[in-house]
Amino acid sequence: MTNFVELDRVAALETLRLVRGAALAAAAGAADGEGKEIWDRPTPCDGWTLLDLLGHMTAQNHGFAAAARGEGGLPAHWRVPDIAADPARAYGESVAALIVPFAEAGGGDREFVLPELGRAFPGRVAVSFHFLDLAVHAWDLARTLAVELRLPDSVWESVLPVARRVPADAQARGPGAFFAPVRPAPAQVTPLTETLTLLGRSPRWSRPAD
Repeated sequence: MTNFVELDRVAALETLRLVRGAALAAAAGAADGEGKEIWDRPTPCDGWTLLDLLGHMTAQNHGFAAAARGEGGLPAHWRVPDIAADPARAYGESVAALIVPFAEAGGGDREFVLPELGRAFPGRVAVSFHFLDLAVHAWDLARTLAVELRLPDSVWESVLPVARRVPADAQARGPGAFFAPVRPAPAQVTPLTETLTLLGRSPRWSRPAD
């Protein structure tokens, strides 16, 4: 059985590395008045800046952590916070808040209430949903920052079956939905590229030139 709790931890730590790198770059550019530009960069998530993406990821971490503690039904845990003052610190705190509850309750049948999906799921299933979101957003971060993504092949081999189960109907895709429409797969497909296209991303996406 796939250990989604451990894979989720690996992906979370990689996203944290990327976010801290962005914060260092922002600090280095502050002297020239360009530091804030990093958080305003467009991402592969249509219409979201890097700050928007981090706000979403921070909220999801806190929401899933609450679900692991049995508090997922409380809407306050899922609200996107204002992280503009210190995006890296806010995101780091959300990762720290997530790891212990997932380790304690994420591998079994204890139910996690996920309001965005309208029901509760066994912990092991709920963690797979978070893992899918987190791994793909790790790729989003790396592409936005134009840096290397350091996730092992095992992450993409494990996340692909989860991505294949995401509904492809119109209610689950497009504007206002969780995912963009499925894209055609490239000629030479890998677990990573298939996952990206299943979730509406182009594997060749790069940040537009300034």
